[in-house]
Amino acid sequence: MLQLHDIEAAAARLKGHVLDTPFVESRTISQLTGCQVFLKFENLQYTASFKERGACNKLAQLTAQERARGVVAMSAGNHAQGVAYHAQRLGIRAVIVMPLFTPGVKVERTRGFGAEVVLHGDTLDASRSHARELAQRDGLVFVHPYDDEAIVAGQGTLGLEMLREQPDLDTLVIAIGGGGLIAGIATAAKGIRPDIRIVGVQTERFPAMVNAIQGTQLPQGTSTIAEGIAVGTPGVITEAIVRRRVDELLLVDEGDIEQAIVMLLEIEKTLVEGAGAAGLAALIKHPARFAGQRVGLVLCGGNIDPMLLASIIERGMVRAGRLARIQVNARDVPGNLARIATTVAEAGANVNEVHHQRAFTLLAAQNVAIELVLQTRGREHIELVIERLREAGFDAASVPM
Repeated sequence: MLQLHDIEAAAARLKGHVLDTPFVESRTISQLTGCQVFLKFENLQYTASFKERGACNKLAQLTAQERARGVVAMSAGNHAQGVAYHAQRLGIRAVIVMPLFTPGVKVERTRGFGAEVVLHGDTLDASRSHARELAQRDGLVFVHPYDDEAIVAGQGTLGLEMLREQPDLDTLVIAIGGGGLIAGIATAAKGIRPDIRIVGVQTERFPAMVNAIQGTQLPQGTSTIAEGIAVGTPGVITEAIVRRRVDELLLVDEGDIEQAIVMLLEIEKTLVEGAGAAGLAALIKHPARFAGQRVGLVLCGGNIDPMLLASIIERGMVRAGRLARIQVNARDVPGNLARIATTVAEAGANVNEVHHQRAFTLLAAQNVAIELVLQTRGREHIELVIERLREAGFDAASVPM
């Protein structure tokens, strides 16, 4: 099984080729979660992901003959970019097989690093099978995204850096897909500090490692905003390490991840993808498990589709009460809409959208249901707006989400 000295050797290979990213405390997030939170900004890597570490370590150990043949990898995006970038830097041909559901931003970035991109398969397993076929057919070296000791050792260099900066951490909370990241970090961290607690996080829609370790049969989903950890089958190497060195596994849902993405964007002014927010999502969902502890999180990736991000931000504003829907029932006469808008403005809210409903309503025929989408300061402000509308003589109420 992989040991600390393997991680230290990987760190020597990576020196000067990947960033030693910042690892700093977030005072505001610490106050909100009830524990002292330190963030490792792996989204600042050149390809915006920790995956560079494993890819660079693997490629650096190829023989001259293997380099001449080239490599093939399968990935939903971040591993693809890491392999493509370091293959380009080292002058190695790279073929990347990506699932059909991969966000366009990741596909284009991978092509931008000079890789030959093949879109194939509706699942990661289907893409992996095709990549292995290409490896056998064309003599390419298959670079697995997680089930490879060289990959795991590269990812483990994160653990060395985190404990060097903050040697007194109590707990590390790490996202799990196939397990490469947590297996590497757990190996490094437990090698330095056997008493440190390692907690893994998976999304409820893809609980493959939880099922494997705990013997459960939780259902597998088909999609998640954390597509970077949407893995159907954990690695053989990584599962063995997780069994031995990871202390606890937690599940988070889509809403927890969305909330974490918005928190990091608003508080830390940093952009992460769904997988990169999984650790913070665990702190949000399970605060009692981390209360009063010094906790290290890895913001493991920042490659998120802009349209998905826009939707997450808008939904986050709804959850926070800063974007609200209210319905006002009023007489359908000239001037009433203007009076409603004036009342809303005087209450300090801004009108985003207005919808009139005359046909699909049980109101009297001479009345109209007016639905307003408002920008507000929060839930108390929403109630204030409704109160002011009622004082003005209108029948107003919030519309449930």
